Order: sequence, then C-alpha cells, then structure tokens
Amino acid sequence: MKKFSFLFLTFILSASLLAQKNWLNSEISPEDIKAHLFYLASDEMKGRFSGTKEEKKAGNYIKEQFSTYGLKPLFKNSYFQEFQFIEKIELTKNNNVTIKIKNKEIKLIPKKDFITAPFSGKAKKESNLVFAGYGISAPKLNYNDYEGLDVKNKIVLIMRGHPEHDSSQSEFDNYSSLRYKALTAKENGAIGVIFVNGILSEKEDNFIKLQYDGAPAIKDFPVIQIKRDIINNILEREGFEFQKIQEQIDKQKIPNSFELSNIKISLSTEIKEIENTARNVAGYLEGNDSLLKNEYIVIGAHYDHLGIDQLLSSSLYKGKDKQIHNGADDNASGTSGLLELAEKFCSQKEHLKRSIIFIAFSGEELGILGSTYFTNNLPIPKENIIAMLNMDMIGRLDSIKKLTIIGAGTSSIWKELLKKYNKYGFELSLSDAGSGGSDHQAFLNKNIPVLFFFTGIHSDYHKPSDDPDKINYEGEAEILKFVFDIANEIQSSEIKPDFVKVEQLNRNTARSRVTVGTIPEFGYNGEGYKISGVTEGGPAEKAGLKGGDIIIKFGSKKINNIYDFMYALSSYKAGDIVEITVLRDGNELMFNVELIEK
Repeated sequence: MKKFSFLFLTFILSASLLAQKNWLNSEISPEDIKAHLFYLASDEMKGRFSGTKEEKKAGNYIKEQFSTYGLKPLFKNSYFQEFQFIEKIELTKNNNVTIKIKNKEIKLIPKKDFITAPFSGKAKKESNLVFAGYGISAPKLNYNDYEGLDVKNKIVLIMRGHPEHDSSQSEFDNYSSLRYKALTAKENGAIGVIFVNGILSEKEDNFIKLQYDGAPAIKDFPVIQIKRDIINNILEREGFEFQKIQEQIDKQKIPNSFELSNIKISLSTEIKEIENTARNVAGYLEGNDSLLKNEYIVIGAHYDHLGIDQLLSSSLYKGKDKQIHNGADDNASGTSGLLELAEKFCSQKEHLKRSIIFIAFSGEELGILGSTYFTNNLPIPKENIIAMLNMDMIGRLDSIKKLTIIGAGTSSIWKELLKKYNKYGFELSLSDAGSGGSDHQAFLNKNIPVLFFFTGIHSDYHKPSDDPDKINYEGEAEILKFVFDIANEIQSSEIKPDFVKVEQLNRNTARSRVTVGTIPEFGYNGEGYKISGVTEGGPAEKAGLKGGDIIIKFGSKKINNIYDFMYALSSYKAGDIVEITVLRDGNELMFNVELIEK
C-alpha cells in the first residue's frame, strides 16, 4: 500500500495553515489545491467511503474551510445535510439448503456450498427440482426453456449465462440478467430459483457477489446459487451428464428441460440490509442585488470515493489484497477545486449580485445518492436555482490541454460563454447532452442547466493508484480559473441562463428498443419504479405522467422496482399502447401510453 509519509505531513501542515490565510492571498493556486488534495486523498482518509468515520472527517474538513472563508450554513444553522442509504447486505442465520435424494439428506454450508442472491426475498420453500436450462424465455429469438415444462410450485435449476456465451454481441445477452431470469421463473409459476455456473461457459466456479444492486428484493421468492460440483453430482445420480446437456443446448439452440423427480430441495433465505448515514456539506454566499440575490448558482463536487473494500464491484483493481482507493482525481481534485472557488468568491463577496451555493456531495459512487437527495429536499425553491456547475475528475489535464465539458447544450448561452472565457488554451470537447456520469444529472433531472467539467478517464481510474502525486496541479488551477470566470459571469449578468432540453443519448444496456420517456429517481428504495421526471415531448409526458409518480403496474405486470419496469418494457414494440398504473400522492391513477422507438 503506497504511503505519502513525508509529503503527507508536509501538506497536512499546509492544509492546516489554509484556515489562517489572509483574504489578500485568496487567489486560486496550485499550492493550495495540492494542500487540500493531499489531505483528502491521504491514506488516513481510507478512501472516504460514504458513511464511514473518514467520510465524516473529510466532511468536517470541508465544513471548517467553508466556515473560515465566510460561507453561511445552507441548512438552517448547519452545513450538513444527512441522508440514509443501504451500505451493504448480509446473510442472516436463516439461510439454509437441504437436498433430499430418495432417503438421503445433504445439508449445504452457506458461503461454501451455496450463496443467497443479493435480490433474494425472505422465504422458506420446499419442492421437487426442475432443470430449465438457461432459464430464458425469448419468443423474439424463437427460444423458450419453459416450453412444455411445468414449473408451477416448484424450484427451478438454471444455468447462468446463455447459449451464445462465446459471442460478445449475442441478442441472448438481453435475457441473461440473473434478476431477470428469476422474475421469468416466478412468472412461469416457480416458487424459487437455484443458479449454477455452466461447465462450458464459466471456467471458474465463482459465486454471485453479495452486493446490493440498488433495488428491493423479490418478495417471498428465494434465489440461491449452488456450487457446480454439487449440481453435477446430483445430475449424475439421475443419469444426466451436465456437460453434454449444455453442449446440446449451445450447439442446437434447442432447450433441454426436465424434472428431477427423485430430488427434493428445501430452502430458506434471508438478506439483511445494513443502513448507514452519509452527509452533504454546503454553504452559501448571499448576493447583494435586491432582486438577483434570490437566484442561486450551485457549484458542486462529490467528496466520497470507493473506500478500501466497500465497493469491490466498482473497483478496477485486480489484486487479491485490500487496498485503499485514495481517489485523488476521483474526486479529491473536484473537492479541492470547490474549496478554492469558495475561497475566491468569498474574497470578493461584496461584488456578488446573485447568490452562490457551494456543495460537496457524498454518495456519488453509490449512484448520485447525495445530489439526488439534495435536489429532492432543497432548502430553497427549485425555480430559484438557475444553473449548476459540477467538477468531477479535473486533476489530469494532459499536454494538449483537453477539457471535456458535458451539458454544453443545456442552455443556449453556454457555448458562447465557454468560448469567451477560454483564454487558457483548452482544447474543449463539448457534449450538448448533460446526462449521466456524475452529480449534475440530479439537477438536469429537475430541468436546471448544467455544465460538467472533466479531464477524462485514465489508467488509474477506480484503482488504488489514483494518488495525489499524479495530479497536474498547475493544470487544475487553470481549469478552476476558467470555471470561476464562467460562474462570475453568470452571477453578475442580467441575463438568466435558459434551460434547453437536449435529447439524451441512451447508452444503457436496457433490453428494450422502445421507450416510455421516464427518468428514474436514483436512490429510491421503495415499492414500484419512481420517476424523477419525464422527457419533454415523450410518451410519458403526453400521457400525463410527471416527476414523483411511482409506476406500480405496466400492462399486466406488477412493478416492484426499476428492473421489473425494464423487463416489462422488453415485451413491447413501438406503437403499442400500454395501460400504466401509478401512485400519485397516495392515489392510484391509470394512463394509456403509446410507446415509441428509442
């Protein structure tokens, strides 16, 4: 694990001196950025994972800087805004599997012989076992593992993957999600699912990762994975050869499903969700113009990162040992920039017309949880926020000075403004759409113009090697001066940035080629699929849906979460009219929505 002993002590001292700086020396400087960043991205901070004592320590540091500069606390008398999130999931003692083969019982050991899926419901079931191949029902591909198979009130054994596992562009990919397969089995009448790695498709017999996937469990429906050698032995006892079965399905693309009449499975599953509390940190400067001071610019950056081993699925580190993910560029660089901009604006606060909010978000790495919570629980009216500037990974400016700016089309004034103040020789890469990637998305969902500043992905992204010694401090200082110039123009101009709706590029792996035109509510963990907004002119808006609605039924399918919604959508085509039931203010409303092609 890399240490910064001498440098760390040097910059801790520098950071502590920042609070004592004279306002006459408040210019944006590489030295100040470095001092902030070496502290925030030190090993002492252990990766600043949301809800940890190190995240709180980093939050306290940001708060102290805000207070010293002269920012007022944004949340009544506090700089902190707390929000709850599911940090992780754990197995309780109520996870048990017993296999009954004629008169013999085999009890399996949790985490050794089997694992409970992270989306498994709490349940206790017993039934005969049915093998359903890959567990795929895909009429569009003329393939159905359930055709002619009675799985009602039975537990289904399913292989992970799909028949074209050697192909990188197979249409079967759209049906291979484990949650999707479990829901398909349930729709066919099954009372539980057992997954197993295929012999041909998976070299390593690895378990499903026990990690929260952002949606509620499948209620009253147990889902587990059993080790391959155990399943192989069961099949051999019944006269089947696992490898030959898979070879036949893969080669012929013809299902080979059957009941194991002498096998009975007893399952009990229970997942415990562990909640934690994270904090956004925010302060503001009040403008001096009697009218314009009621309009706010938000300047933000997230200060959380991956921790040590809390977000293994997000880490790109391939080593076996636990390593601190310091997150120097992601996003101590943006947080340090936020502090420098706050200090700079505070030094000339008497010249401000509009008000400015400076906010450090937590929970970004978990799915922009902090910024979503903030935009849903604003301390000021939403319509008073006229723009949001976001900085995430601004510390790796390269030799050609390429600076990516996302959201350049979300206001008609942005491009002219960016060109006007690019006196630093940046090679600007502009993206009109403002979707995805960071906390600005939460503001875009509320129809607020955004600009997201970003120097690009690099080989240290989401690895322990994203360290402070690799930051281009002089380059970041120039970026911050550029951001300052733009923010300063916005706060002083009589012209308020307009909002322009930009058609968002759909880069997700959704299995449907049609769209409803809804924007998900990130971080929502209740029943149904909650939307934060609808796309302008899209099917949902035309039908009357709006932000805050919770979709609970899509056609004939009950919707428990966003995954249910995606899977339900996949069975429709453009031009279909679907009856959608939503909860709005506790009341059920129904809308007929005509789907369109993506």
